[in-house]
Amino acid sequence: MTSPERIAEHLVLSGVLTAEQAAGTVAGILAAQREDGAIPWFRGHHLDPWDHTEAAMALDAAGEHEAAARAYAWLARHQNADGSWYAAYQDGDPDDVTDRGKESNFTAYIAVGVWHHYLSTGDDAFLDRMWPVVYAAVEFVLGLQQPGGQIGWKREADGTPVADALLTGSSSVHHALRCALAVADAREEPQPDWELAAGALAHAIRRHPERFLDKARYSMDWYYPVLGGAVTGAEAKARIDGRWDEFVVPGLGVRCVVPNPWVTGGESCELALALWATGESDRALTVLQDIGHLRAANGLYWTGYVYEGADGHEPAVWPEEQTTWTAGSLLLAVAALGGEQATVAVFGGETLPVGLDPDCCGE
Repeated sequence: MTSPERIAEHLVLSGVLTAEQAAGTVAGILAAQREDGAIPWFRGHHLDPWDHTEAAMALDAAGEHEAAARAYAWLARHQNADGSWYAAYQDGDPDDVTDRGKESNFTAYIAVGVWHHYLSTGDDAFLDRMWPVVYAAVEFVLGLQQPGGQIGWKREADGTPVADALLTGSSSVHHALRCALAVADAREEPQPDWELAAGALAHAIRRHPERFLDKARYSMDWYYPVLGGAVTGAEAKARIDGRWDEFVVPGLGVRCVVPNPWVTGGESCELALALWATGESDRALTVLQDIGHLRAANGLYWTGYVYEGADGHEPAVWPEEQTTWTAGSLLLAVAALGGEQATVAVFGGETLPVGLDPDCCGE
């Protein structure tokens, strides 16, 4: 079990985590991990590949590299022949698939995790083992890319491709493509087709919102183009400022969807990461401090909080679950603000390949 002494300074943040609290949060994730490496939302719930990877990244940020490596080994063992993973596995059991859809952003995110683990450990043998896994995953995802650059969001259980694209999912895929290109560069195996795909995708995200399903009510569609690295600089700041008052509830966190009076820890931590990436660490810190009310006594975090009751109900934690990915997102945001090298490199984006200039791909 992680002790406060093992927690590096980068996981201690004023008003957010003490060393003892950080150790408790890491221990909570470790307790949910199965012996085979799988990290479900919580024991008895399902595992999805994206959130499994986020929790593994948080373990690396905390120095729990062996546990993180076991999580990536689980993905390598259970990758489908076409490079994908299924959307949901009951309690992380690979033989109990509860959703046989294959989502593009779920599959792509392995590249982010693999690059983060490599930067955390310098383990060349790990990168060699995982390269075929990353390559197959990226090829599956790019098989869903549309002529306009956007990424179709999944293949149905029968293999039928879904052309409709989600802005949040495509933004996450953009981040993953850049990490995959970094992996390829490290192995001296250039992938020019991936560079073209990343550029076309960035161009669609930045210039063609009409190519994506309208999910503007969701806060993720607001900040994910920034978090995924497609929208940067003054454009990123203007995007965040433009809808700040709609989504940010001072003292409580970030709404998941407007107009619902429900703030969630995951969205709050991801917004904090996006703010940090744009140089707004002070606002990022405030957002992280604001979700302290979601911390449970065992060191994990409640998924969300309904702050205005309805039909006679009082405000309350909802749903009544403490998810590994909420805890993971908090640890990663704290690690970024604390200057942890691998997390800074992966989410800061300055050292990641950018692919083809997104504004030279045509309309």
